[in-house]
Amino acid sequence: MGSFRIKYRASFENEIRRVPRAHVARIAARINSLSLDPFPSGSKKLGGEDVYRIRVGDYRIVYSLDTDKKTIIIEMVKHRKDIYRKLARWQK
Repeated sequence: MGSFRIKYRASFENEIRRVPRAHVARIAARINSLSLDPFPSGSKKLGGEDVYRIRVGDYRIVYSLDTDKKTIIIEMVKHRKDIYRKLARWQK
């Protein structure tokens, strides 16, 4: 499938600071693995757009995919209790 370039939203830095340090390494490894496989097992498409989510423990990584430019954009990283409320507002 080739390798994809990973880009981050401006809000990513603030979101990752709120994640406990014990989880940051696992999240970073999972994000890096997306460059080789943008559709890992357990990924789920959200809505009608090219927006997907993957689970990392109690955290969710939401990303969009541009296959033409071979780019993955990390939209947000949040705890599972917060992510779906945020997604409902974000997708409107």
